[in-house]
Amino acid sequence: MARNIFNQPPKHEKAGAAPSPAPVKPAKLPGSVGGLRDSLREITANSIRDIDPVQIDVDGLRDRLVLEDASIDDLAESISKHGQQVPIMVRPSGQPDRYRIIYGRRRLAAIRKVGGTVKAIVRTLDDDASLIAQGQENNLRLDPSFIEKALFIKEMQESGYKPGVIQDALGLTRQGVSNHRVVIEQLPDGLVPLIGPAHGIGRRQWSDLAALSKKIGVVDIARQAIAALPDDTPSPEKFQAVYTACSREARGTKGPVGRGQTSVVRDETGRSLGTLTVDDRAIAIKISRKDHPDFGQWLEKRAEATLLQLFEQWRSESGPGS
Repeated sequence: MARNIFNQPPKHEKAGAAPSPAPVKPAKLPGSVGGLRDSLREITANSIRDIDPVQIDVDGLRDRLVLEDASIDDLAESISKHGQQVPIMVRPSGQPDRYRIIYGRRRLAAIRKVGGTVKAIVRTLDDDASLIAQGQENNLRLDPSFIEKALFIKEMQESGYKPGVIQDALGLTRQGVSNHRVVIEQLPDGLVPLIGPAHGIGRRQWSDLAALSKKIGVVDIARQAIAALPDDTPSPEKFQAVYTACSREARGTKGPVGRGQTSVVRDETGRSLGTLTVDDRAIAIKISRKDHPDFGQWLEKRAEATLLQLFEQWRSESGPGS
């Protein structure tokens, strides 16, 4: 069970700083999600400061593979319209009037785009407590993917954090931490950044890809497979394309797309037109509006009629009773 570290009062206050808030009452369920939310709510109500973003250093361990992406722009636009609704958390730095971020890196990046001060909770926490706060808040706000947790665990271990701190930061058991560590240690360097966070892709799938890396050069194959995809291909689809290409290479086959696989459809010039995904539940054809805006608009108007036409053609070819 993760420890609740948010109720610890500051060990000291800077000269000239605002008075320390009254001690926060302990949550009824220490370490639980409910207790953590209560603690965050109480802290938010009593100790928010407005800080210039230039005073905040973004250091520490990464808990996300993607930070500067389109979602930052969306968040910046929302903050510009409605204001910052949720504060970040920082801790005093060793330098005067400077702080180190604990959590809220995306919000800080968005406010740096918008301009103005950032609302922040200031807490004097040591490295262990800061790491636990970062992991707990991150899990509450947006659950990281399996591979993001695995990378976070690897960085924590390499930085010398004790096993108990790592377990508390991510709310995992010792076995859970071990399961993540085993997979990340088997994957070759450079592969995960190519694919990205791949939300929805779990331990078994990453383990299968790691097993293929012992037989073939998966990084080179991944580069080729991803280069053939549209630029806006989601990370989970990149994983599937890489896994499909690696599986074919390992089998020594170049056949058509099979169950649970994604292939790239190209025009006569070799330009990527879209992707075809086939599994036990559905057949999905995806056309990138970014790469083919005119064709995408044309297809949107005719998609229903075209699908009905194909269905009638199938019934005609299949004979009576279809």
